[in-house]
Amino acid sequence: MQSSPATPLPHWILGDVTVHRVDEILLPPGTGAWLLPDATPEVVGGQEWLHPHFADRQGTLHIDSHSFAFVMDGLRVLVDTGVGNGKRRANPAWHDLRTDYLERLTAGGFPLDSVDLVILTHLHADHVGWNTREVDGDWVPTFPNARYVTSRTEREFWAAYDMDEARRQMFDDSVIPVERAGLLDGVHVPAEGVEIAPGLRLTPTPGHTPGHVAVELTSRGERAVITGDCVHHPVQFAHPAIGACVDIDPRLSEASRRALLGSLADTGTLVLGTHFAPPTAGHVVTHGDAYRLRPVPPVESGA
Repeated sequence: MQSSPATPLPHWILGDVTVHRVDEILLPPGTGAWLLPDATPEVVGGQEWLHPHFADRQGTLHIDSHSFAFVMDGLRVLVDTGVGNGKRRANPAWHDLRTDYLERLTAGGFPLDSVDLVILTHLHADHVGWNTREVDGDWVPTFPNARYVTSRTEREFWAAYDMDEARRQMFDDSVIPVERAGLLDGVHVPAEGVEIAPGLRLTPTPGHTPGHVAVELTSRGERAVITGDCVHHPVQFAHPAIGACVDIDPRLSEASRRALLGSLADTGTLVLGTHFAPPTAGHVVTHGDAYRLRPVPPVESGA
């Protein structure tokens, strides 16, 4: 499909692949203290490298919501779909948003009907929202020509889960319509991961949710990993024991985080954080008995 010239989005070059960040919203300052309660101002203040990008001098964490979009082996891919517009949500920061996310995605060279593959790292409200959009009072798939992929373990877990009203609402408006349209594909993700397209793998990183996956891209010998919520914020590089208050299995979440960071440390792999504030990406480097993120800014437009 031919598209009009794209409006540049923040992006990184990985071999033959350009990975774009599609911004949605910067989350409120109180998000970090709620989400990662053990990341106290004292803990954050002890990591000078977090300033100024990832935290302020008062120890407030910077967290945002965005997607990643790229073309790989001819497939136009979107990883996670944010919060979405017009959704009824219990979290005030997510409720009834009105952002220009779709306009930004389209202007960046990814018209809605051009997307071939939507990868959902897990089925939480801030990762599935743009799965659907409201048309004439109904929630319909935003990307009608796409295969929506998530872990089979993830979908089966939530199918058997006793959901509260807020989570049921999220499934009703952002997951079930895609499923009813025959577009949702639950993929078996074994311990070693699974290649879903050339150069594109899902790697199990359970704990935050039972079927959570990270997304690995390789091109011309270069490698990148999209974290999903295995790592919410770079402070967890320095303190991998810090978990999220919404982790289903905190111990398993920590184990997955430690394993992921250990596998990436000092390898030159580009790490793309699903909730990392700009500059969003970097390399994991060993720092004492843990790690830190060495930022890699997006490519300058026109470079």
